Amino acid sequence: MAEITLTARAAKRINEIMVAEPAGSSLRISVNGGGCSGFSYAFDITRARESQDVAIERDGATVIVDPVSLEYMSGSTIDFVNDLIGQSFKIENPLATASCGCGTSFSL
Repeated sequence: MAEITLTARAAKRINEIMVAEPAGSSLRISVNGGGCSGFSYAFDITRARESQDVAIERDGATVIVDPVSLEYMSGSTIDFVNDLIGQSFKIENPLATASCGCGTSFSL
């Protein structure tokens, strides 16, 4: 299974967000059924970690992904973009065969 990459821009933004959160908090990204393309990404701030969770770390920022979501995100790059539709985390997923315009929904 290919690893997930966190860009420097995403790590910087996660660190900015975590300043206002309780110590030990991390960004959790998960894949849920639903969304306009079949699956959608969920972004949550959490202090809870399960033993099977995978932690992706860069420049002091941590992203937590559960094992099931990891299968759907293998080889992905997590980035933070500032474009015409606003600022958001963007996941470039090589397994996705289609995605919606908002970038948070995809199909396999």
